[in-house]
Amino acid sequence: MLKNFLKFRKKKTFRLFIWVIAVSSLLGLGFGVLGGGIWFALVAPKNTPAPYVAQTTQEQKIIDAVKNVSPSVVSIIITKNVPILEQYFTNPFGDLFGPNAPFQFQVPQYRQNGTEKKEIGGGSGFIVSREGLVLTNKHVALDDTAEYTVFTNDGKSYPAKVLAKDPVQDMALLKIEQEKIIGQDGSFAQKPFVPVRFGDSGSIQIGQTVIAIGNALGEFRNTVSTGVVSGLGRTIRASGNDNFKETIEGVIQTDAAINPGNSGGPLLNLAGEVIGINTATVLQAQSIGFAIPINRAKKDIEQVKSSGKIVYPFLGVRYTLVTEKVKKDKKLSVDYGAFVSSGSNGEAAVSPASPAKKAGIKEGDIILTVNEEKITPENSLGKIIQKYNPGDKVILKILRGKEAITLEVILSERIE
Repeated sequence: MLKNFLKFRKKKTFRLFIWVIAVSSLLGLGFGVLGGGIWFALVAPKNTPAPYVAQTTQEQKIIDAVKNVSPSVVSIIITKNVPILEQYFTNPFGDLFGPNAPFQFQVPQYRQNGTEKKEIGGGSGFIVSREGLVLTNKHVALDDTAEYTVFTNDGKSYPAKVLAKDPVQDMALLKIEQEKIIGQDGSFAQKPFVPVRFGDSGSIQIGQTVIAIGNALGEFRNTVSTGVVSGLGRTIRASGNDNFKETIEGVIQTDAAINPGNSGGPLLNLAGEVIGINTATVLQAQSIGFAIPINRAKKDIEQVKSSGKIVYPFLGVRYTLVTEKVKKDKKLSVDYGAFVSSGSNGEAAVSPASPAKKAGIKEGDIILTVNEEKITPENSLGKIIQKYNPGDKVILKILRGKEAITLEVILSERIE
């Protein structure tokens, strides 16, 4: 009996032992899988890539400048009602040969069948006031019969009104209306726009990095390009559609890509400040673009805010800046100043009824200084006169032949 009891105990113990081993194995496997899962979640690489980190300080400045200014950069779409033309055929000989003639002449003709609104161009601009003033190029807003629509970076569109065009520089100011929002007190308020920050274009240095933003080709909005300031104080002869031609002095040259459609967009420094208005490119060359210094636009903006128009002082002379070559060719006695001369197409050297005419300036005079400021190729007569306002009195020092004379001139308002 004892022997049988021991056999029973041994058999039961063996089964218990086997059961404990099995349970332990299962638990160990479970904890192993769980532990492995925790390790994989904590240690194993993730599929989501880490945010890009700028590799240089300059790269980070470009990224920050574009991010901060882009909400203020706009695309301008130009639309206009254009005629719809349809083709028809007519016999120029009528019934001369009769209806049974073996051949019939049919000449195509065109006639208008109504009109349709069509996109005819585009450009760029940027917001310069919380109230919705938009600065752009004059050649973008040249057509008085067209309609202008401004698109902001967030996809919203605003009908725009052309407020003023600069009679001298390739600049214009448009106005878009603010959105109406409900204030905290339940009343309607106007949502302000975010304007750009202005830099000082007078402190630009050749070689400094610049950023251009604009509506490239009228299709790719807020396209960004970078480059450097390649030159300063350039004089260009800009031309475009609608027989637009204008001589612009003292512009910034840059190798940042300025494509058609970029016209009117901002040129930025690395601080994200606007230092120029992109205005022209040389089609026959690569990496040669031009921008108007922003300091010239500041006066326009203030004038439009205060009076609703842009006014310029007017002297009324045509001139050639005196250089060593001009001195030699004209046999002049000085190597600086503005030589008063008629235009290549016979335009008068001194405009009739102009302040210059009233003051007694004559063709062949050399204007040496304006209020004792010397006239040079880098500091032209036009550039100096633009510092003043209509109605201002200026003193001109003039060389007439061998005689130096002084004339007092009261500037008038320039009419385009």
